[in-house]
Amino acid sequence: MSALNNSSGTAKGGLRVWLTADEPSSRFHARMVQAYLSWLNFASNPLALFGFGIIVMLFLLAIFEPLLLTHDPLAQDLSARLLSPGQQGHWLGTDGLGRDIYSRVVAGASTTLFIVSLVALTAPVAGLVIGTIAGYFGGWVDVVLMRITDVFLAFPKLILALAFVAALGPGIENAILAIAITSWPPYARIARAETLTVRNSDFIFACRLQGASSARIVIGHVVPLCLSSVIIRVTLDMAGIILTAAGLGFLGLGAQPPMPEWGAMISEGRKYLLDQWWVATVPGLAIFIVSLGFNLLGDGLRDALDPRSGQS
Repeated sequence: MSALNNSSGTAKGGLRVWLTADEPSSRFHARMVQAYLSWLNFASNPLALFGFGIIVMLFLLAIFEPLLLTHDPLAQDLSARLLSPGQQGHWLGTDGLGRDIYSRVVAGASTTLFIVSLVALTAPVAGLVIGTIAGYFGGWVDVVLMRITDVFLAFPKLILALAFVAALGPGIENAILAIAITSWPPYARIARAETLTVRNSDFIFACRLQGASSARIVIGHVVPLCLSSVIIRVTLDMAGIILTAAGLGFLGLGAQPPMPEWGAMISEGRKYLLDQWWVATVPGLAIFIVSLGFNLLGDGLRDALDPRSGQS
């Protein structure tokens, strides 16, 4: 048994030595060393770990939703309407139609995650492409793309999203599209700024001398250098995306009844806010906690991934 423990400890020690090597033996090894050092820096931040735990909990709520529900989130029971938390097996009470608030909050986690995931897979990619192209080619390409970006940045995000949803019609799909359309300009600005700092670097000139095309240089060299800044901005923007989606739902332009969505739940519960405070407060706390988690996670990722943060 002692020999087995010694061999296990040696294996762990060997892996740690490999991940902290001063002179990596390959490109893959170098990436693993950098990833491990970034993780150590991230893990040393307790607030970042707390935020990471909140986001993990959000994913677990969405994945194991059927197992966590105590009631049908869509089932109405007018005889049990506006029950206070703990009454008749309703842990967080019921709303004006007798629906279990706990189950609707849990079901709303998957809706929130669905919105956040789709926006995170579309808006940053579009902004990254536009920003790197504008920064690399410069000239009239830069002028045209950045003036279009300025037009979108001139309007508050929520107001512009309201305009798009009003034109497209209410619904969660149109809300996601409107949020994505209004969310890409900051990523384009960040990617352009990062591209301007590296486009005249020696390794870019070396790639050109070797005959690499502009597309290959942008995709293979410029975009990877912009990813860390974009990822950090995406994480920090998730709270704003959640609030925008909740705002659209609150105004009746996002997820439509009876779909459980936190913003729509707050809108339904505002009429009971003085007497039955839990109807609107519980989904409001859910929005607050998840937004806080994304902000703390974003701060931690910024410290871990930003090459100018000063870590060694």
